[in-house]
Order: sequence, then structure tokens, then C-alpha cells
Amino acid sequence: MVGDDESITLVLNRLRRAQGQLAGVISMIEQGRDCKDVVTQLAAVSRALDRAGFKIVASGLRECLTNESRDGDEPMTEAELEKLFLTLA
Repeated sequence: MVGDDESITLVLNRLRRAQGQLAGVISMIEQGRDCKDVVTQLAAVSRALDRAGFKIVASGLRECLTNESRDGDEPMTEAELEKLFLTLA
């Protein structure tokens, strides 16, 4: 994964939050909860996943601009970063 330890921690926190929210959505559906409530929670999960993805892309951009890589690999190219960004769009 690209990024410094702080970025990785933020991404993992967002993903764990999304995981908990998704478990809540599943539980709500199993309980027969109102459609509006389920969709609202599902939208929150989607936003959390999007934010995690954008953080990963932003970390990649920073590495590309500074020509740094944690594991010694070549930084991602502009085309690779663009493709990642568009994957989230």
C-alpha cells in the first residue's frame, strides 16, 4: 500500500468504520427495517469506502510528486494514478 504510516492508519480506520456500518446494514435488512433507514446507512458505507479510496490515491499522488516510495519500488506513473482515480469516480 502506498502512503506513510499515518495515511495507512487513517485508511484502516475508515475501512473498519465502513465494515461496522455494513454489518449494521445487513442486520437492518435481516430485521426488516424501513427502506429509508437501510438506504441511508448504505450511503454512509459507500461514502466511507470512497473516502478510503481517495486517501489511497492522494497518498500515491504525494509519493509520485516527491518521487518517494516506501518499499523502494518506482512511484506510480501519472497514467496509473489517473486510472486509480477514475476507478473511484
